[in-house]
Amino acid sequence: MAMTSRERVLSSINHEEPDRVPIIIGVSNATSMKMNLYRSLKRKLGVYAQDRYLYDWLELGTADIDEQTLQRLKSDVRGVTDRIPETVSQRNQARPPHTPSYDDWGIGHEEIEPGVWYPNIHPLSQANTIQEIDTYSWPDMDDPSRLNNVRDRVRQLNAENQYAIMGTPWLLFPLERAFGLQGMDQFLTNMALEPEFAQELLKKITDLCKSLMGNFLRETGEYLDIIKIGDDLGMQDRLMISPQMYRKFLKPVHSEYISFIKNKTDAKLFFHTDGDIYDLLDDFVEIGVDILNPIQTHAGRLGNLADLKKRYGKRLSFCGAIDTQQVLPFGNPQQVREEVRRVIKEMAPGGGYLLAAVHTITDQVPVENVIAMIDAVEEYGYYPIAE
Repeated sequence: MAMTSRERVLSSINHEEPDRVPIIIGVSNATSMKMNLYRSLKRKLGVYAQDRYLYDWLELGTADIDEQTLQRLKSDVRGVTDRIPETVSQRNQARPPHTPSYDDWGIGHEEIEPGVWYPNIHPLSQANTIQEIDTYSWPDMDDPSRLNNVRDRVRQLNAENQYAIMGTPWLLFPLERAFGLQGMDQFLTNMALEPEFAQELLKKITDLCKSLMGNFLRETGEYLDIIKIGDDLGMQDRLMISPQMYRKFLKPVHSEYISFIKNKTDAKLFFHTDGDIYDLLDDFVEIGVDILNPIQTHAGRLGNLADLKKRYGKRLSFCGAIDTQQVLPFGNPQQVREEVRRVIKEMAPGGGYLLAAVHTITDQVPVENVIAMIDAVEEYGYYPIAE
């Protein structure tokens, strides 16, 4: 008997086998697609919906996918997002074209090629004292414009009871905010040479993340099925920092943050982190991560899906694993279908797998490959999974 999308997702993340593998696409920066690809996809599908950017943040470049397209892509999840503060949005809209935009944290985004923006301006790049943290102009997490229409959106989705509901407040990631404020190299240097400063900066950022998350969950928490946080911790073949450094600086922050969230909602905790983070999987289980994303299959030991499923499949659910480095951008539709079949065979038995691309689907991916990825789930993703 066919399930609703919400039933399908809830079954899977509770480590039960639903009717088919759930699909997540379009509900966060980590699971959506870039705008040019979205436009091409709409043309292919004959959809005439307006272009909208996720979080209303043009410089992010990620599409807020319309409902008609989400239905064709068979996405089983719908997202609830906050917004950039209205004053920040208005300031950026009024600036001269192609000049840097500044987010609510004061981090500057520069246009590195036409239409492509990168956070290159780091307002605390020279800071290394507690006083500089204390005197910085921090964002107002209580600005009501951040949460415009959030409660109406989540209550409507809950009343419809068709799709799983995922809360994705924008980039409340402590380490990534520290990188944005200081630059990656500078903050990593401070972790080694100025540990008291680094810990204090992480604490300040975490307090702000908790403040906005608390406001967000006050409006949405009783209705959410999944809540997303994260921090990118891995590179292609290793961790960005040692496991010891993670456990000293970031594990306490993540543990406190996750406990704070779980005290305010019964939603499953979805943690996004790129790269080969295999050495931290036990830590993630310990601090309460429920769903791990994006399972970057070309990143070291994350590519051994059979081992990942065998060792952690009872303790973690997995979201992602459809390769965006080689298969989606450079393969043909048949190769995409074969990759989907392979990943489903490895990850789906017993439940605990949500199919998604590894991070944002880029403009380099052919539209036909996106469609092939989705249609392959219809072909290979129904339970019981074929051997």
